[in-house]
Amino acid sequence: MGVSGPNCDMVNFTEYISKNLQLYELSSHGTIKLSPYAQANFARNELAKALRKGPFQVNVLLGGYDTKKDVPELYFMDYLAALQKIKFGAQGYAGNFVLSIFDKEYREDMEFEAALKVIEQCIQELHVRFLINQPNFIIKKIDKDGVSVVKFGADPADT
Repeated sequence: MGVSGPNCDMVNFTEYISKNLQLYELSSHGTIKLSPYAQANFARNELAKALRKGPFQVNVLLGGYDTKKDVPELYFMDYLAALQKIKFGAQGYAGNFVLSIFDKEYREDMEFEAALKVIEQCIQELHVRFLINQPNFIIKKIDKDGVSVVKFGADPADT
């Protein structure tokens, strides 16, 4: 789950969602594991409920691997609880620069190495065009084996 928004809302929302999803899995004694679709709909429902009380001002990219369908899935949710399944995504100001690259370069049948080159192209574009100097990026991969870190920039504590 990738979240953007005010820090207090990001922390509260992500902890609430992750702990409730873990609780659901524990209450079923580990026999039921929710699909990314079910997780995204749970998060969307909680975001919609909060709209009427004390809204979370967060935008969410939620990804996962559906083991029943044997496909990866990615969902985008905005702060108004609109949920959309997407093929690729970016949030915040960076989205203004990298979504056009994704539009141009993305293909359904991409190999992992080609996708990594597209991501590196996006990072290069941010280095050239973005106002803030962000030297460190973490690239993670979601597949049937889980989440793994593919590339990790320099330690942020060093800069």
